[in-house]
Amino acid sequence: MNDAAPAPTPAPAPRRARVRAPELIGKGGWLNTGGKDLDLAELRGRIVILDF
Repeated sequence: MNDAAPAPTPAPAPRRARVRAPELIGKGGWLNTGGKDLDLAELRGRIVILDF
């Protein structure tokens, strides 16, 4: 017979609030896109390099 108390279960990690990124708008326009303006929905799941 084991008289030891059971180990406590760890508390769940706190959830992070999801933050939506704003659309990318600027004076210079998009570079290297063939003149096509892009929005974030078209870039979802892709790697994007931003140069400010």
